[in-house]
Parts: sequence; structure tokens; C-alpha cells
Amino acid sequence: MALYEHVYLARQDVSPQQVEALTGQFKTVIASLGGTVGKTEYWGVKSLAYRIKKNRKAHFTLMNIDAPPAAIAEMERQQSINEDILRVLTLRVDALEEGPSAQLRKREDDDRGERRGPRGDRGDRGERRPRREESKVEGGEEE
Repeated sequence: MALYEHVYLARQDVSPQQVEALTGQFKTVIASLGGTVGKTEYWGVKSLAYRIKKNRKAHFTLMNIDAPPAAIAEMERQQSINEDILRVLTLRVDALEEGPSAQLRKREDDDRGERRGPRGDRGDRGERRPRREESKVEGGEEE
């Protein structure tokens, strides 16, 4: 069987519980056709780069799948019928990624508050040098 990474986007109007129910429904489709779902990750509601079917945000979910191509085709067919699914992307991969995906690692890094960018490190300036006092003579010239 082939290995796949599958991401689908659900409308922002649905609740996270409904997204989990959709994920369970797709897992049963894969299992009924001889495949297995190794890992699922709910990435949360994220902003979209552009509007998709009048939606500016969507629920993102990743599924790591080990299944025959027919199972993937049936799952994608059911997702295309479902009105709550905005987009799907399925990639065939050589090996499935173990551990958390890059999206979850990024969120964990942001939660720690260690994000330092060109403007994010302003609190760590260190010592400032004292201002130079310029002594001026009455004529306006420096000594």
C-alpha cells in the first residue's frame, strides 16, 4: 500500500467537534477499503490567503494514511460532495513523518514566547552608552 499525507480544510462555521466527526467519518472510509490512518492532527482555525467559497478562515486537519489508491479516491469523492469541506490536498510520500508536524511544532514554539524577530528582541538591548555631553563655548564652538 502507498503512504499519503492528506490535509483538508473545513468551513469556519462548523465546530471543532464537527470537524472531529468528519475526521472519524473519513477514517472509517479508509478502514473499510483496507487502509489505516496512522496519525491525525487538528491544526485549528487559520486564516486563508484568499477567500474560498466566501470563507476567510478554515479548520485545518492533517491525516497520515497508509491505504490503496482506491480508498483515497473514495475519500476524496466523499469530501467533494460534502458542503463543509472547502479544499483537500493529498500527497503521496515515501515515508510518513513521525512525531508532530511542522505546524504543531511552530505553534508550540509560539506558545513558549521565545519568538525573536527583528523587532521582537527589543527588551534585550543591554547597556546603553551614556550620552556624550558636548561642552559649548559661548561662541557656539565645540572644545
